[in-house]
Amino acid sequence: MKDHTTSPHAETIEALKAKGVKYVLASFVDMHGVTKAKAVPLSHFDQMMEGSELFTGAALDGVPQEVSDEEVSAHPDKSAIVQLPWNRELAWAPSNLWLKGQPFEACSRNILKRVTDEAAQMGFVFNLGIETEFFILKDGADGKPVPIAEGDNLAKPCYDVRGLLDNYGIVDEIVSAMNELGWDVYSFDHEDANGQFETDFMYADAMTMADRVTLFRLMVNEMAKKRGWYATFMPKPFANRTGSGAHYNMSLASIETGENLFKTAHDPRGCGVTELGYHFIAGILRHAPAICATIAPTVNSYKRLIRQGSSSGFTWAPIFVCYGNNNRTNMLRIPLAGGRVECRAADISSNVYLGAAMLLAAGLEGIRERLDPGQPHLENMYRYTDAELRDKGIRWLPRNLEDAIDAFEADPLSHKVFGPLMAKSFIDFKRQEWVEYHNHVSDWELNRYLKFL
Repeated sequence: MKDHTTSPHAETIEALKAKGVKYVLASFVDMHGVTKAKAVPLSHFDQMMEGSELFTGAALDGVPQEVSDEEVSAHPDKSAIVQLPWNRELAWAPSNLWLKGQPFEACSRNILKRVTDEAAQMGFVFNLGIETEFFILKDGADGKPVPIAEGDNLAKPCYDVRGLLDNYGIVDEIVSAMNELGWDVYSFDHEDANGQFETDFMYADAMTMADRVTLFRLMVNEMAKKRGWYATFMPKPFANRTGSGAHYNMSLASIETGENLFKTAHDPRGCGVTELGYHFIAGILRHAPAICATIAPTVNSYKRLIRQGSSSGFTWAPIFVCYGNNNRTNMLRIPLAGGRVECRAADISSNVYLGAAMLLAAGLEGIRERLDPGQPHLENMYRYTDAELRDKGIRWLPRNLEDAIDAFEADPLSHKVFGPLMAKSFIDFKRQEWVEYHNHVSDWELNRYLKFL
């Protein structure tokens, strides 16, 4: 092996070598938040850190390039490199894409970095916690997806201990790996649908959390695959069951002291956040329809954002642009302890780099302009009629992907955050996704119309 004693990365190389690492994955994400990479032998670590690994953007979704363009290069974030718990010969290195000697405008990680840098200039660190909900399934005898455990079939399985214990082996492997990586899991449970689980772990700065959720999706899939199963991060795989959210729990901290700037014991509105927190909320509410395109980014996402439909009754998913206290029927909820704001419209299919960038940019605008979100909603928002909602001036969130993309395209904030290249690529791809969805003839249509008309 090449002598690394004079390398600026010698200490990192030796530490990885001592752990048994053979290859490093110089990794970035496409538009969907799916990780892409080249594997680099440890002997070429120095070159990798200088951007030796090149990628043809035109071969990927949401890396807007022509086939004739110069390739983008991955520049790993050395501080974020981790050994993979399920394959210790590999390390994962989240990277920023560069083009022609400078950060590539349309890289998801660069987009988030631009907004977190803006927050830092205002004296803030954006802290983020993500509740990861997901399904682990297998193919049934008829080829349709079913839960991996035979007994996981209750009508209301939420928090069911038997369902958790029946699936203990893989859930324990996931949680143990998360803790090995230093993520500090503080609870996990069987969720509201059969075969569905949630893990809750400690918040971190937004970039770290986006990296972690990206790796989480890869990790859970790999752990399921070796058992002959699969994990899905599709928001709504079953029409009669609840979908998988990814609630974004947000707060701003002082860049100097680390103090939570949303936390207060003296809130006249009674929710437990500071005026700074309310300005942040108001900014998000202003841009909520456009934000929805990034935190609920698929056709399927909007089958989760409905008032009622699961066998458990109300879906618990938000459908209106509103905020409130611990009340779960609002888009933005301030949990009982206060000090943070939870966005409940986000689902687990979202690219966290892009979703976090839009939410933070909107919140910072609210702070700069000292926007007021009005009084919190403490009532069950699902019970209002359309006429009552109009009288109260409460807007619906987008009802489908087309509405969300229309809002995204019309909002100047989207173009500011994404930049012209990524904004156009995102809009074009999602519009095509919507067209293809409508052109597809579904089983529902065949069952309803084939012999009826």
